[in-house]
Amino acid sequence: FRRVLFRSANHSKKCEMNTVSRKPTIRDVAAEAGVSKSLVSLVYSSPESVSDQRKQKVLKAAEKLGYAPNFLARSLAADSGTFIAILVADLHNPLFAEIADQIRLSLEEVGRHYFITSAMIKDESGDPFLDKQTLKSIVDLRPEKLLVIGSIPKIEILENLPKDLPIIIASGVPTGISRVVTVRTDESMGMKMVVDHLLDLGHSEIVHIAGVSPVVAKDRALGYQKAMRDSGLAESVKVIQARSDDEIGGYEITRKIIQENLATAIVCFNDLQAIGAQAALIESNSKISLVGFDNTYLSGLRQISLTSVDPGNKEIAKKCAELLIADDQRAAKTYFAIPKLIVRDSTKRVFPSETEGAVNG
Repeated sequence: FRRVLFRSANHSKKCEMNTVSRKPTIRDVAAEAGVSKSLVSLVYSSPESVSDQRKQKVLKAAEKLGYAPNFLARSLAADSGTFIAILVADLHNPLFAEIADQIRLSLEEVGRHYFITSAMIKDESGDPFLDKQTLKSIVDLRPEKLLVIGSIPKIEILENLPKDLPIIIASGVPTGISRVVTVRTDESMGMKMVVDHLLDLGHSEIVHIAGVSPVVAKDRALGYQKAMRDSGLAESVKVIQARSDDEIGGYEITRKIIQENLATAIVCFNDLQAIGAQAALIESNSKISLVGFDNTYLSGLRQISLTSVDPGNKEIAKKCAELLIADDQRAAKTYFAIPKLIVRDSTKRVFPSETEGAVNG
């Protein structure tokens, strides 16, 4: 009798352990909430079609049991994708991270699933490129839509993706792709704001440090050149190519500008370049004015205080979220956000006494 009781007790413990260790299922949630399995499924697949009262009942039961739906498995099993894939060009760039974060919050508000990753890797020479294997893995998971944030070298490879997969590009420019929806800023307008601001401060020797990102860097450089020409300063146009879009690229070129006394003001391709340029200016105790582009959170830090162009980051993120949540939209189209210049301490007025005989003033 003791042996039977002992075995029975052990069996009960094993059953209890199995119950505890077993992952809760959709059936468990339905039983806990006192609703049907189909309603629980509907809460996670189409939350907008369920009343708030019933939805909260299911979500509370799921939270109590520790249930979380496997949206990737559901996407593979469904006739159409059940999540949104977000591909970020550079996870180290705060601009892209900020846009991705705003979009993520918008998707979570409406109960949409998403998967964020970066498929950018570097070759032997350090140049970034899109990893085809990572992209293939994402597509194999059958996403509902694909969002690309930023500029990707050889982005035309996306043209080979399934035709029924909607593609949206944020803060980038598609080349060689005929079916994407693009949400970006007006680069030319942003550069005009920068040049006008510097002219108002008395600058005329304005140098642009160009980026290496495809298309976007070219558009910003062209915007700078046009703004200078329209202001009667065609002979003063100076575009110097950096070897990278980061702090190192900005630092190296700015040291050259200082040594050769080329400018009273510098306009960088982005904020990261500008932060590198600022380091070079501080080292040399230079009074050259400095402007960035993207208005990332770094530019607003008190010790940096960088004048920068806000591309309309919030507007871009909001529009992308709307497109991702809305019904499929496959027609190629471009939406432009209106930029604005955020003036901070890095731009200073040129005094006549400082500009006589030298431009480094």
